[in-house]
Amino acid sequence: MKLRSQLLKGILEGCILSIISQQPTYGYELSVKLQGFGLDDVSEGSIYPILLRLQKEKLIKGEMKKSESGPKRKYYYLTDDGLESLRLFIHHWTTIKQPVDNIIEKGGHRL
Repeated sequence: MKLRSQLLKGILEGCILSIISQQPTYGYELSVKLQGFGLDDVSEGSIYPILLRLQKEKLIKGEMKKSESGPKRKYYYLTDDGLESLRLFIHHWTTIKQPVDNIIEKGGHRL
């Protein structure tokens, strides 16, 4: 669905920052974790451009590390600026989520 894709693009950055804040994570692992939370249509191809942008904005940093199975992997860590960006995302998300939920429920639409 095109609308879902547009909505997801707007919140995916915050979701990625949140996952990285929990522990250093590499790209494919991010994809698996996002799918585990139900974001099945998020591909690696959509994650890597976001990771590059977040790194360019100094919200995350990448570090190559040995992998227990296979070649080295680039693990991403949250920077102090990334943590602040995550805090802002959470603040904005919570101020938007509840009113939208209320509007939907007032219309008699429940999921």
